[in-house]
Amino acid sequence: MFELIGIPPQALFGQLMLGLINGAFYALLSLGLAVIFGLLNVINFTHGAQYMMGAFVAWMLLNWVGVPYWGALIIAPVLVGAFGIVLERLFLSRLYHLDHLYGLLLTFGLALILEGLFRSQFGSSGLPYGNPLPGGTNLGFMFLPWYRAWVVGFSLFVCLATWFVIERTKLGSYLRAATERPDLVQAFGVNVPRMITLTYGFGVGLAALAGVLAAPAYQVSPTMGSNLIIIVFAVVVIGGMGSILGSVITGFGLGIVEGLTKVFYPEASATVIFVVMAIVLLVRPAGLFGTAK
Repeated sequence: MFELIGIPPQALFGQLMLGLINGAFYALLSLGLAVIFGLLNVINFTHGAQYMMGAFVAWMLLNWVGVPYWGALIIAPVLVGAFGIVLERLFLSRLYHLDHLYGLLLTFGLALILEGLFRSQFGSSGLPYGNPLPGGTNLGFMFLPWYRAWVVGFSLFVCLATWFVIERTKLGSYLRAATERPDLVQAFGVNVPRMITLTYGFGVGLAALAGVLAAPAYQVSPTMGSNLIIIVFAVVVIGGMGSILGSVITGFGLGIVEGLTKVFYPEASATVIFVVMAIVLLVRPAGLFGTAK
Protein backbone atom coordinates (compact mmCIF):
# COMPACT_ATOMS: atom_id res chain seq x y z
CA MET A 1 0.00 0.00 0.00
CA PHE A 2 2.84 2.39 0.88
CA GLU A 3 4.50 1.67 -2.45
CA LEU A 4 1.31 2.68 -4.24
CA ILE A 5 1.43 6.17 -2.72
CA GLY A 6 5.20 6.34 -3.13
CA ILE A 7 6.02 6.89 0.55
CA PRO A 8 8.37 4.59 2.49
CA PRO A 9 6.65 3.21 5.60
CA GLN A 10 9.58 4.37 7.77
CA ALA A 11 8.99 7.97 6.68
CA LEU A 12 5.22 7.77 7.18
CA PHE A 13 5.29 6.18 10.63
CA GLY A 14 8.27 8.31 11.65
CA GLN A 15 6.28 11.47 10.93
CA LEU A 16 3.27 10.00 12.71
CA MET A 17 5.44 9.46 15.76
CA LEU A 18 6.70 13.04 15.57
CA GLY A 19 3.10 14.16 15.23
CA LEU A 20 2.17 12.24 18.36
CA ILE A 21 5.09 13.84 20.22
CA ASN A 22 3.97 17.32 19.20
CA GLY A 23 0.38 16.33 19.95
CA ALA A 24 1.39 15.31 23.47
CA PHE A 25 2.82 18.78 24.08
CA TYR A 26 -0.21 20.43 22.47
CA ALA A 27 -2.54 18.36 24.66
CA LEU A 28 -0.73 19.07 27.93
CA LEU A 29 -0.43 22.80 27.24
CA SER A 30 -3.98 23.22 25.96
CA LEU A 31 -5.23 21.18 28.93
CA GLY A 32 -3.56 23.62 31.31
CA LEU A 33 -5.06 26.55 29.41
CA ALA A 34 -8.51 24.93 29.48
CA VAL A 35 -8.32 24.33 33.24
CA ILE A 36 -7.29 27.95 33.89
CA PHE A 37 -9.85 29.46 31.54
CA GLY A 38 -12.62 27.14 32.70
CA LEU A 39 -12.36 28.26 36.33
CA LEU A 40 -10.68 31.66 36.26
CA ASN A 41 -11.98 32.93 32.90
CA VAL A 42 -8.44 34.17 32.23
CA ILE A 43 -6.75 33.72 28.84
CA ASN A 44 -3.31 32.86 30.20
CA PHE A 45 -0.79 34.11 27.63
CA THR A 46 1.99 33.43 30.15
CA HIS A 47 1.47 29.70 29.54
CA GLY A 48 4.20 29.49 26.89
CA ALA A 49 6.71 31.20 29.18
CA GLN A 50 5.78 28.81 31.99
CA TYR A 51 6.35 25.88 29.63
CA MET A 52 9.78 27.34 28.89
CA MET A 53 10.43 27.79 32.61
CA GLY A 54 9.69 24.11 33.23
CA ALA A 55 12.37 23.13 30.72
CA PHE A 56 14.89 25.60 32.19
CA VAL A 57 14.22 24.52 35.78
CA ALA A 58 14.85 20.90 34.70
CA TRP A 59 18.10 22.02 33.01
CA MET A 60 19.20 23.99 36.09
CA LEU A 61 18.34 21.11 38.43
CA LEU A 62 20.50 18.79 36.33
CA ASN A 63 23.47 21.06 35.71
CA TRP A 64 23.56 23.11 38.92
CA VAL A 65 22.18 20.74 41.56
CA GLY A 66 22.71 17.32 39.99
CA VAL A 67 19.03 16.31 40.11
CA PRO A 68 18.37 13.89 37.21
CA TYR A 69 15.46 14.00 34.80
CA TRP A 70 13.20 11.76 36.89
CA GLY A 71 13.52 14.05 39.90
CA ALA A 72 13.00 17.15 37.77
CA LEU A 73 9.80 15.59 36.43
CA ILE A 74 8.31 16.14 39.89
CA ILE A 75 10.27 19.10 41.27
CA ALA A 76 10.10 21.44 38.24
CA PRO A 77 6.27 21.45 37.89
CA VAL A 78 5.93 22.05 41.65
CA LEU A 79 8.39 24.96 41.61
CA VAL A 80 6.92 26.60 38.50
CA GLY A 81 3.39 25.95 39.78
CA ALA A 82 4.32 27.72 43.05
CA PHE A 83 5.66 30.63 41.00
CA GLY A 84 2.35 30.70 39.15
CA ILE A 85 0.49 30.87 42.47
CA VAL A 86 2.54 33.93 43.42
CA LEU A 87 1.66 35.58 40.09
CA GLU A 88 -2.01 34.78 40.58
CA ARG A 89 -2.08 36.27 44.09
CA LEU A 90 -0.11 39.39 43.16
CA PHE A 91 -1.64 40.23 39.77
CA LEU A 92 -4.41 38.06 38.33
CA SER A 93 -6.61 38.06 41.45
CA ARG A 94 -7.08 41.80 40.97
CA LEU A 95 -8.54 41.38 37.48
CA TYR A 96 -11.29 38.77 37.89
CA HIS A 97 -14.04 41.38 37.97
CA LEU A 98 -12.77 43.04 34.78
CA ASP A 99 -13.07 42.15 31.11
CA HIS A 100 -11.06 39.19 29.72
CA LEU A 101 -8.94 41.63 27.72
CA TYR A 102 -7.21 42.92 30.84
CA GLY A 103 -6.10 39.45 31.87
CA LEU A 104 -4.86 38.73 28.36
CA LEU A 105 -2.82 41.94 28.24
CA LEU A 106 -1.37 41.34 31.69
CA THR A 107 -0.34 37.75 30.99
CA PHE A 108 1.07 38.75 27.59
CA GLY A 109 3.22 41.39 29.28
CA LEU A 110 4.37 38.91 31.94
CA ALA A 111 5.31 36.43 29.20
CA LEU A 112 7.47 39.05 27.48
CA ILE A 113 9.17 39.93 30.78
CA LEU A 114 9.92 36.29 31.65
CA GLU A 115 11.23 35.50 28.18
CA GLY A 116 13.42 38.61 28.23
CA LEU A 117 14.86 37.70 31.64
CA PHE A 118 15.79 34.19 30.52
CA ARG A 119 17.20 35.47 27.23
CA SER A 120 19.44 37.98 29.01
CA GLN A 121 20.68 35.30 31.41
CA PHE A 122 21.09 32.32 29.06
CA GLY A 123 21.21 33.85 25.56
CA SER A 124 19.05 33.00 22.59
CA SER A 125 20.77 29.79 21.52
CA GLY A 126 19.44 26.50 22.82
CA LEU A 127 20.98 24.49 25.65
CA PRO A 128 21.23 20.69 25.32
CA TYR A 129 19.54 18.31 27.74
CA GLY A 130 20.56 14.65 27.72
CA ASN A 131 18.17 11.87 26.76
CA PRO A 132 17.21 9.94 29.93
CA LEU A 133 15.95 6.96 27.89
CA PRO A 134 18.40 6.38 25.02
CA GLY A 135 17.87 3.64 22.48
CA GLY A 136 14.70 2.11 21.16
CA THR A 137 13.28 -0.89 19.37
CA ASN A 138 12.89 -1.84 15.72
CA LEU A 139 9.24 -2.56 14.96
CA GLY A 140 9.98 -3.57 11.39
CA PHE A 141 8.07 -0.73 9.79
CA MET A 142 9.80 1.93 11.94
CA PHE A 143 12.34 2.49 14.71
CA LEU A 144 10.61 3.48 17.97
CA PRO A 145 12.81 5.52 20.38
CA TRP A 146 12.08 4.71 23.99
CA TYR A 147 11.92 8.33 25.07
CA ARG A 148 9.34 9.31 22.46
CA ALA A 149 7.16 6.36 23.45
CA TRP A 150 7.47 7.43 27.12
CA VAL A 151 6.46 11.03 26.34
CA VAL A 152 3.34 9.99 24.43
CA GLY A 153 2.26 7.40 26.99
CA PHE A 154 2.93 9.55 30.06
CA SER A 155 1.28 12.63 28.54
CA LEU A 156 -1.83 10.63 27.68
CA PHE A 157 -1.96 9.27 31.24
CA VAL A 158 -1.67 12.77 32.78
CA CYS A 159 -4.34 14.17 30.45
CA LEU A 160 -6.83 11.38 31.16
CA ALA A 161 -6.14 11.53 34.91
CA THR A 162 -6.80 15.28 34.90
CA TRP A 163 -10.03 14.78 32.95
CA PHE A 164 -11.14 12.09 35.41
CA VAL A 165 -10.46 14.27 38.47
CA ILE A 166 -12.32 17.27 37.04
CA GLU A 167 -15.26 15.40 35.52
CA ARG A 168 -15.74 12.39 37.83
CA THR A 169 -14.77 13.38 41.39
CA LYS A 170 -16.24 15.53 44.15
CA LEU A 171 -13.29 17.92 43.89
CA GLY A 172 -14.00 18.35 40.19
CA SER A 173 -17.68 19.00 40.90
CA TYR A 174 -16.67 21.79 43.30
CA LEU A 175 -14.36 23.25 40.66
CA ARG A 176 -17.06 23.20 38.01
CA ALA A 177 -19.68 24.59 40.38
CA ALA A 178 -17.35 27.44 41.36
CA THR A 179 -17.31 28.63 37.74
CA GLU A 180 -21.07 29.15 37.80
CA ARG A 181 -22.00 29.90 41.43
CA PRO A 182 -18.95 30.69 43.58
CA ASP A 183 -21.20 32.14 46.28
CA LEU A 184 -23.12 28.86 46.59
CA VAL A 185 -19.92 26.81 46.78
CA GLN A 186 -18.58 29.21 49.41
CA ALA A 187 -21.75 28.59 51.44
CA PHE A 188 -20.84 24.90 51.64
CA GLY A 189 -17.64 25.81 53.46
CA VAL A 190 -15.30 25.66 50.45
CA ASN A 191 -12.61 28.33 50.30
CA VAL A 192 -13.23 29.40 46.69
CA PRO A 193 -10.35 31.94 46.42
CA ARG A 194 -7.89 29.29 47.63
CA MET A 195 -9.36 26.75 45.20
CA ILE A 196 -8.96 29.23 42.35
CA THR A 197 -5.35 29.94 43.32
CA LEU A 198 -4.45 26.25 43.55
CA THR A 199 -6.21 25.55 40.24
CA TYR A 200 -4.13 28.21 38.53
CA GLY A 201 -1.00 26.70 40.08
CA PHE A 202 -2.05 23.26 38.79
CA GLY A 203 -2.59 24.58 35.26
CA VAL A 204 0.83 26.25 35.35
CA GLY A 205 2.32 22.99 36.64
CA LEU A 206 0.93 21.17 33.61
CA ALA A 207 2.71 23.67 31.35
CA ALA A 208 5.96 23.16 33.29
CA LEU A 209 5.54 19.37 33.07
CA ALA A 210 5.28 19.69 29.29
CA GLY A 211 8.47 21.76 29.37
CA VAL A 212 10.34 19.06 31.30
CA LEU A 213 9.16 16.44 28.81
CA ALA A 214 10.23 18.68 25.92
CA ALA A 215 13.73 19.38 27.29
CA PRO A 216 15.35 16.13 26.06
CA ALA A 217 13.37 16.15 22.81
CA TYR A 218 14.23 19.75 21.84
CA GLN A 219 16.87 22.21 22.94
CA VAL A 220 16.05 24.30 26.00
CA SER A 221 15.61 27.85 24.71
CA PRO A 222 14.01 31.10 25.98
CA THR A 223 11.89 31.25 22.81
CA MET A 224 10.58 27.69 22.92
CA GLY A 225 7.35 28.83 24.57
CA SER A 226 6.62 31.77 22.30
CA ASN A 227 7.14 29.54 19.26
CA LEU A 228 4.47 27.13 20.52
CA ILE A 229 1.85 29.17 22.34
CA ILE A 230 0.05 30.47 19.23
CA ILE A 231 -0.44 26.90 17.98
CA VAL A 232 -1.67 25.83 21.42
CA PHE A 233 -4.22 28.65 21.47
CA ALA A 234 -5.44 27.44 18.08
CA VAL A 235 -5.79 23.94 19.53
CA VAL A 236 -7.83 25.31 22.45
CA VAL A 237 -10.11 27.26 20.10
CA ILE A 238 -10.67 24.20 17.91
CA GLY A 239 -11.41 21.95 20.89
CA GLY A 240 -13.60 24.52 22.62
CA MET A 241 -12.54 27.10 25.21
CA GLY A 242 -12.61 25.50 28.66
CA SER A 243 -13.31 21.97 27.38
CA ILE A 244 -11.00 19.47 29.12
CA LEU A 245 -11.79 16.50 26.88
CA GLY A 246 -11.71 18.74 23.81
CA SER A 247 -8.18 19.90 24.65
CA VAL A 248 -6.89 16.34 25.00
CA ILE A 249 -8.50 14.91 21.87
CA THR A 250 -7.80 17.96 19.73
CA GLY A 251 -4.19 18.23 20.91
CA PHE A 252 -3.28 14.69 19.95
CA GLY A 253 -5.47 14.74 16.83
CA LEU A 254 -3.95 17.93 15.42
CA GLY A 255 -0.47 16.65 16.16
CA ILE A 256 -1.24 13.63 13.94
CA VAL A 257 -2.77 15.86 11.25
CA GLU A 258 0.35 18.05 11.29
CA GLY A 259 2.60 14.98 11.03
CA LEU A 260 0.66 13.55 8.07
CA THR A 261 0.70 16.94 6.35
CA LYS A 262 4.50 16.93 6.54
CA VAL A 263 4.45 13.66 4.61
CA PHE A 264 1.88 14.41 1.93
CA TYR A 265 2.10 18.22 1.57
CA PRO A 266 5.06 19.63 3.53
CA GLU A 267 4.46 23.21 2.35
CA ALA A 268 1.21 23.35 4.33
CA SER A 269 2.50 21.80 7.56
CA ALA A 270 3.11 25.17 9.21
CA THR A 271 -0.43 26.43 8.53
CA VAL A 272 -2.65 23.33 8.51
CA ILE A 273 -3.71 23.81 12.16
CA PHE A 274 -4.81 27.38 11.48
CA VAL A 275 -6.71 26.26 8.38
CA VAL A 276 -8.51 23.68 10.50
CA MET A 277 -9.25 26.39 13.08
CA ALA A 278 -10.77 28.66 10.46
CA ILE A 279 -12.98 25.86 9.13
CA VAL A 280 -14.12 24.84 12.62
CA LEU A 281 -14.95 28.44 13.56
CA LEU A 282 -17.06 28.77 10.41
CA VAL A 283 -18.99 25.57 11.06
CA ARG A 284 -19.02 25.50 14.88
CA PRO A 285 -17.91 28.79 16.49
CA ALA A 286 -17.88 27.31 20.02
CA GLY A 287 -15.35 24.66 18.98
CA LEU A 288 -15.72 20.93 18.43
CA PHE A 289 -16.39 20.15 22.10
CA GLY A 290 -17.38 23.58 23.36
CA THR A 291 -20.85 24.79 24.25
CA ALA A 292 -22.29 28.10 23.12
CA LYS A 293 -23.14 30.48 25.96
